[in-house]
Amino acid sequence: MRLAGPLRVVALVVTVGLTWIIVSILLGGPGSGFPRIQQLFNSPESSVTAEPRARKYKCGLPQPCPEEHLAFRMVSGAANVIGPKICLEDKMLMSSVKDNVGRGLNIALVNGVSGELIEARAFDMWAGDVNDLLKFIRPLHEGTLVFVASYDDPATKMNEETRKLFSELGSRNAKELAFRDSWVFVGAKGVQNKSPFEQHVKNSKHTNKYEGWPEALEMEGCIPRRSVAS
Repeated sequence: MRLAGPLRVVALVVTVGLTWIIVSILLGGPGSGFPRIQQLFNSPESSVTAEPRARKYKCGLPQPCPEEHLAFRMVSGAANVIGPKICLEDKMLMSSVKDNVGRGLNIALVNGVSGELIEARAFDMWAGDVNDLLKFIRPLHEGTLVFVASYDDPATKMNEETRKLFSELGSRNAKELAFRDSWVFVGAKGVQNKSPFEQHVKNSKHTNKYEGWPEALEMEGCIPRRSVAS
């Protein structure tokens, strides 16, 4: 009978010890939270490792540009609500956030060798003075890159000289650009051929995405650095 008390104490200690070991195993050890309990309730689908996100390169391009090329991405304005964007070498040249875009033609002039921005301006082609645009693009130097993105109306104030100058920069569509068309274009002073970087959508009530305006245009690519620029 005298052994009954000590035996009860030993049994209690053993029971407490086993309980502590079991709890430690389930909780995953000190400081590790509840991973093992969570694993018991996790479905097989939730334990699958998530697929890695696709890598993005300069200006969000899906692939890097070759050596001696400039990465760009540009978006025309959407109706008269969302302004255009022009990105070059991961630098935003024009956007609503930078507060340097406006109705009409948004134009960024870039040194074709260094890729540095020379000047960026917006020209109102509905109520503005087309002579301001002409003074901007007439004196371009050989090798200067010209990025153009429309917003709302790019063409009402365009005259023959304006269309001719854009055509000489490599545009195929400048001659037929009309009221509220969407247009994005990259050209250069001194090019011999038409630019491969141009998109144009006509304003048509039968195909317009928005009420009174066609869809916004997105264009991206890699532009070879020019050999001559000033």
